[in-house]
Amino acid sequence: MKKTVLFFTVLVCISVVNLFGQKHDPNKSDQKFSSALQIIRLAYVDTVNEEKLTESAITAMLKDLDPHSVYMSKDEIAKANEPLQGNFDGIGVQFNIIKDTIVVINPVPDGPSEKVGIMAGDKIVKIDGEDAVGIKINTDYVVKHLKGPKGSSVKVSIYRRGKSELLAYTIVRDKIPINSVDAVYMVTDNIGYIKLNKFAANTMEEFHEAMTKLKKSGMTNLILDLRDNSGGYLNTAIDLADEFLPDGEMIVYTQGHSSPKQISLATNKGEFEKGKLVVLINEGSASASEIVSGAVQDWDRALVIGRRSFGKGLVQRPYDLPDGSVIRLTTAHYYTPTGRCVQKPYNEGTDKYFKELTTRYKHGELVNQDSIKFPDSLKYYTPHKRLVYGGGGIMPDIFMPLDTTRISDYYSDLLRKNIINQYVLLYLETNRIQLKEKYTDVEVFLKSYTVDDDFMKKFIDYAEKEGVKKDEKGLETSEKYIRNFIKAWIARNLWDYNAYFRISNQEDDVFQEAIHSIQSKDMFRVNKITY
Repeated sequence: MKKTVLFFTVLVCISVVNLFGQKHDPNKSDQKFSSALQIIRLAYVDTVNEEKLTESAITAMLKDLDPHSVYMSKDEIAKANEPLQGNFDGIGVQFNIIKDTIVVINPVPDGPSEKVGIMAGDKIVKIDGEDAVGIKINTDYVVKHLKGPKGSSVKVSIYRRGKSELLAYTIVRDKIPINSVDAVYMVTDNIGYIKLNKFAANTMEEFHEAMTKLKKSGMTNLILDLRDNSGGYLNTAIDLADEFLPDGEMIVYTQGHSSPKQISLATNKGEFEKGKLVVLINEGSASASEIVSGAVQDWDRALVIGRRSFGKGLVQRPYDLPDGSVIRLTTAHYYTPTGRCVQKPYNEGTDKYFKELTTRYKHGELVNQDSIKFPDSLKYYTPHKRLVYGGGGIMPDIFMPLDTTRISDYYSDLLRKNIINQYVLLYLETNRIQLKEKYTDVEVFLKSYTVDDDFMKKFIDYAEKEGVKKDEKGLETSEKYIRNFIKAWIARNLWDYNAYFRISNQEDDVFQEAIHSIQSKDMFRVNKITY
């Protein structure tokens, strides 16, 4: 039965004959569509783009099935798969566009740009001799001009503060890793933290590296943060859940009209089958995130904290079309070990389906657990007789409302207009070197750096010049969190996302509840969680 862990491979290899060999009347489908296209070709008043017309028909047809069956062109499928494949070819910089200028946030460590001497704070003003500033500059422009096949080169001209002339660099593109793990660090002497942003091809390798690092530092309890993780590869989700569950326990099973039931079981290779485990989820946690959180919840292995997850319980399989395009078709539902299907309803159309999170907010669900109603038919019980729910996502064991007390219109405007990020980059233009000299590492920065009143005055003045008028009431409501966000974003620009989360988590109620739950003598016992 242990071979069933490979069931995803089996699923992907289902015979096309099995899918398309079902009895149907071609006069009602295939021939009808072909005839309609032929009629348009012969009789329509103008010439038509048959390829575009066919794509539109396929798109509309799939939209009528479910929200996650989609048609993708060859270019679209490459772009969609890139984040999950774990790398891409490029120059290796993290960038932002500030006032129509490409600003290097950080060069990727040991990447092509760092190797030739490009630094954080540099502004790319020319690419291959062409001016790279102004209203034409957007993310698509940067990607088009700086990405390219490994081994190819690109010439850039850099403006660096303190230099009177532009600096010229020739960068040879190479493979650039796309990380799944945003942050990994020790929260206390025995609590480790891992923030996972996707389930990709390289996720498990990164996870094992993170666990090795944490265990060497004394970690015996773990917080796994899957908030806003929208999913990825199904087999990666299975492998991750396997790390927490003992040999032989079911992780997930899938089943569909043309897809026989396939079961995946945990193996004996789990790296963290003992120790307190907390999984953090929210309304942005979907698909693979729900497989992991559902499995550990169903087996009473972890305490799940946060808000109800997205509710995507459908499995897609790609089918290639002759021109390189792809139909990504839903072939099965997946079910948690207790038999829960977490897929939320989509019978009222795709548009309403994707607006469901807005509906949750309007109905008060994100701030009030009592607003969530589950029918008796969706109730399930774990081995320890804990009540869990199906249909519409994973409901956490401990509900944590969205903290609206910190959110003001002033704070929202600062975020919406990207004011904090812009000001931090301007601040670092003149202070980066001094800050790195004074705060030699994240630990020192974390303990010693403060966003003082003088900083805040200059920031508020800058925000007003950029169109966000000072709001005393809004500032009173949100100032604590604005200061924390600024400090976190400075750390992000001086070091990395790991530094960002170390600071931002200090004002995160869900994160703090996770620590409290692990340190409590009774929380895991009362919730019947095995550790």
